[in-house]
This record gives sequence, structure tokens and C-alpha cells, in this order.
Amino acid sequence: MITTASAVTRIPAAANAEALAHFAARLAFETDVSDVAADLAAGASGIVVVDSRSIESWNQGHIEGAIHLPTAEIAERAAGLIQRDVTVVVYCWGPGCNGAQKAALEFAKLGYAVKEMIGGFEYWAREGFPVKNGAGLVTRRPADSLTAPTSGISCAC
Repeated sequence: MITTASAVTRIPAAANAEALAHFAARLAFETDVSDVAADLAAGASGIVVVDSRSIESWNQGHIEGAIHLPTAEIAERAAGLIQRDVTVVVYCWGPGCNGAQKAALEFAKLGYAVKEMIGGFEYWAREGFPVKNGAGLVTRRPADSLTAPTSGISCAC
């Protein structure tokens, strides 16, 4: 019998305690577009969504209900816009952009509870959630079958 070495297990999985700490920590730092959309649709309290992109990007399209606060302005303007007792959810363009991490760092420096919305605006739009432009028009793209169920049901993850 010939056995083939596994590329997956060549480096063993972490010990259970390490895996628990790692994945719990990731969830403490990150949320996804589906969870944010569900909270916004339900009117959940305790979160504020912040778009950290430029005004041009905001006008091109953003999450309805988000606050526009470019990263360079967070230190100066956050206290006047966002209460301290909420969790700030930041987003930028998408997975190829580290703007959300930069914005999250600025909020953390100010003492805010903060999470990054992984996938950013790209995955928000690709999953078919509503997008508002600078003129106030709200549109929805069809869900991309590579990023979300197209049947209208949730992925239930």
C-alpha cells in the first residue's frame, strides 16, 4: 500500500487549548458581513458601523446606516460622533485592503471596543446586501454564488 504525505498535516494542527484561544481571539477581533447585515436589519443595539474610506469611495457606495469617518480623521472626530459604550465595526474596500485594520487600530488607541468586518465593502455588495450611494439611491446586486447562497437563505454558519 502506497501512502501519500499530506500537505495539510505536514505541520500538525495546534493543540486543543491553543486552537480554542486562537479562534476565540479571532472572533473577538472580527465579524462578517452577514452578521453585520443581520444586526442592522434587526435594529440591534450596541454597534456602530464605520466606513473608513475616502469621500469618493463613500459616494460610490456604502452600507446604509454606516458613519463615514476616514481613518485619518478618527482621532480628531470619533469622540464627537460615536459613544464609548458601543462596539465599533469598521470596514474598508475588501480583503485586499488593510484600511479596516488601520481604522480599527485608531479606534483601539482611543479606547473603543472595535471589530473589523472581514470581507469589507466588496463582500457586502457581493453578498447582495443593500448599497447606498452619495445621491441617496439604494440598490442591491444579485448575490454572487461564490460568496453567498443565492436562494435567499442564510448560510447558517
